[in-house]
Amino acid sequence: MKYNSVFEIIGPIMVGPSSSHTAGAARLGRMARYLSGGDIASVDFLLHGSFAETYQGHGTDKALLAGIMDIDSSDYRLRDAFELADDMGLNYNFTPADLGDVHPNTVKCVITTKDGDTVSVTGSSIGGGSVVITCIDDIHVYFTGENPILVTKHKDTPGVVSNITYLLYKSMINIGNMRVNRIENTDTAAMYIELDGKIDKSLLSSIRDIDGITRAILLEA
Repeated sequence: MKYNSVFEIIGPIMVGPSSSHTAGAARLGRMARYLSGGDIASVDFLLHGSFAETYQGHGTDKALLAGIMDIDSSDYRLRDAFELADDMGLNYNFTPADLGDVHPNTVKCVITTKDGDTVSVTGSSIGGGSVVITCIDDIHVYFTGENPILVTKHKDTPGVVSNITYLLYKSMINIGNMRVNRIENTDTAAMYIELDGKIDKSLLSSIRDIDGITRAILLEA
């Protein structure tokens, strides 16, 4: 078997018994947090396959909840995730579910923000702490989190997307993966772009200043 890095052999630094069920779960929770904007009131974790069968014994529930609170898998606060969530008034539920033909270590995080918005993020822990995001708000994507991801919501009008891609072009940042979806029964669209380079704060600010942009967040590797 060929390994691409020492990380694949020894696994991630983590609190918990399993890189897939603990470290990967915490990373999925953190990615879901940032993709939602981070201001979370409640979250429902729909657990599929092995996650559903063993989430309590392997600490997957604590890891997911810790990630939602921006706690890394190596942070000892992960063990106290329930208490920390209760102290901050974060509502949470864990429900076994059949998510279809997906990886056995898959979770769908249905997040309600404090503004009342609902964001769903589905992802899988694929081994050694590595993860992949496969669906955001029912839009099929494939993001590993190894590269930065730009997420926008914007008015569904001509020119908004081209203005974003033009700014990226001017900064010599290549687009590796891109999805755009109209939000049903609204004049709003969502876009998810995986980038081959990092965005600095000034560029992100310029993207946010584009006419028609209502939200722009960056999930960095």
